[in-house]
Parts: sequence; C-alpha cells; structure tokens
Amino acid sequence: MKTIIFTGGGTAGHVMPNLALMDRLDKGEWTIHYIGTEEGIEHELLARRPEVVYHAIAWGKLRRYFSWKNFSDPFRVVKGYFQSRQIMREVKPDVLFSKGGYVSVPVVMAARGKCPVICHESDYSPGLANRIASKFADTVCTTFSDTVSKVPSGKGVHTGTPIRASLFEGSREKGLTFTGLSGEKPVLLAVGGSTGAKALNEALEASLDELLKTFDIVHLCGQGKLDDTAPRPGYVRFEYVNEQMADVLALADVVLSRAGANAVFELLALKKPSVLVPLPLEASRGDQILNAKYFEKNGYAVHLPQSEITPARLQETVLNLYRDRQKYIDAMASAPGADGTENILRLIFRAVDQ
Repeated sequence: MKTIIFTGGGTAGHVMPNLALMDRLDKGEWTIHYIGTEEGIEHELLARRPEVVYHAIAWGKLRRYFSWKNFSDPFRVVKGYFQSRQIMREVKPDVLFSKGGYVSVPVVMAARGKCPVICHESDYSPGLANRIASKFADTVCTTFSDTVSKVPSGKGVHTGTPIRASLFEGSREKGLTFTGLSGEKPVLLAVGGSTGAKALNEALEASLDELLKTFDIVHLCGQGKLDDTAPRPGYVRFEYVNEQMADVLALADVVLSRAGANAVFELLALKKPSVLVPLPLEASRGDQILNAKYFEKNGYAVHLPQSEITPARLQETVLNLYRDRQKYIDAMASAPGADGTENILRLIFRAVDQ
C-alpha cells in the first residue's frame, strides 16, 4: 500500500480539489491521510469520509495588517510544525499533496526531506501561504499557465486544477426536486463561496423583484448568513450545498459568483456563463480580481467590480449575460481543458515511483 497525505483548508476552495484527487485514487492501493484544522470546513467535509484518517493541528494566520493575534499566531504555527513532524514520523507518507491555505504551511515545512512534496496554486498570482510553501516543495502545480513564471524556478508545472468528477454527473431534474423550483423559468444561481459574500448577498436581495420577473433564483448565501427574509415564489436559499451541488449547477442557466480560482474553473469546465464579482482589494490581496479579468479577457465570463454593484447594474449585467449566453458557452467550449485532475495524478504517481 502507498500512503499519501493531503493538506489544505480554510475555505472549500482549498478542500474540494483534494477531494477530487482522492476520488480517483484506488482505495485498495492507497492509504489516505489528511492534515487540517479542528474547526475548519476541511474537518467537516472529511468527517463524511471514513476511509480518510484525519489529523488536526494548530495553525496561525499570516496577516499583512495589524492584529494582536500576530503576536500569538507564530507560536501556533510552530506548534503545528512540530505536530506535523510527529505525524510524518508515524505515517511515513510516500507523497504529500498540499492545496494551500494557512494550515498547509507547517505541514509542507515538516514534510520536506521526508517525502516528495507537491503543492498546487489555484490563483493567477500565488498567495502568501503558497509562496512560503513553494520554497519547501519539490513541485508546484498551477491552474493558470502564466503562474508558472511566478513560482520558484524549475518547480512550476502548468496542470490546471482538480475538478470533482461528480460535478459532471449533475441532473437538472434532481436539481428541480432538491430546490422545489418548477423549471418554467431559466435559473440564476448566486453563490459567494462556502463562507458567503455579504456585498453579493445584499446586492442580489435588493434586485430580487426585478430578477424574479425573468429568473428563478437559487441563492447560496454562505454559512451562518441565512436571515429572516420572507420566502418568495421562485427564490430559494441555502447556506451551503455539498452533495447536491452537481445537480444545482446542472440546473443553472447563468451564475453570479465570486471569482475564486477553483469556482471559476469549475464553471469553465461545466460551460456555465457567469458574472464574476471578485473580492475587492480592501478585503483581499487582489487574486480574485486577476482571475475575473483573465476570464473576461478570454470571453468566458463578465467581470463586475464590487464597487460598481448597484441593483440596477447587477440586473442589467445578469440579463445581458443571459441574452448573450451562447457566445460565452461557445468561448468556453473552445478553451483548453480546465480539468487538471489527470495531470496532477500523473505527477503524484511519478513522485511515488521515483
């Protein structure tokens, strides 16, 4: 049996690609471990997979702004490093695959010299956690071809991003059953990621009266963000959807979304026309803005900056997208393969066999 350790956490975008790779590993040949946090979404998602051995470690966030936690979190990172070293000694992995997020940094550091280390960078511009982790990695996979030049020389490989095979198996009919919608109108799916997006939620809710004239709407508002808004015909809300996500995506005609790399490449792979509202600079390092601009430049999506998201502008943009949807579908159909699962699996297998 070969042994692999996966790590990554903080958001679903740091976990779902790992799940996509796990699903393709022969459970008769692989023992699978996962290192994450005790409280993160990765723990919740992996709890549903009894075949995976889960290890929780301490972690700390690497902030670029003042916070009192900047004085305590380095000690948590050090603790996570020593916990990870102990796990490496006990598990003796043949390979480590890291999807990023702050929890992955001490894990990658601890794995150096113990086994081959493969990291994956989703965004156009590498984040701080992966910039640190890449120094300790043997290989850094990238979703965007341009990103290869932004990682340490000789380590970058353009692979695309892992996409869950189950997303291609969604059923519109099951989506209608799950949501309770009639199917008589086109469907707008609005999703702000696993943690939600306050500005996106508020703009959509302010536009419901007009948008519901054309669309039925499925709104994934984020964990802990359901409120007491009165239900409306043709409008359904969920905090977060996991098992039924493939069916919800199959149901969607157009999508309103943040611009995290994993999310937008899933939309590309499924050929779903989308309006992308990236996190603004004051709330991020600008990676989602670069992702959205790249997708707009290639004709895959419309980029709508959050600073411009008034109800009237949102309504106009979504309606124009739906009117011109075939143009976007055709552009996505001619795009290079968005699914990098096979490319990354080949690198994992090669690392183990060396």
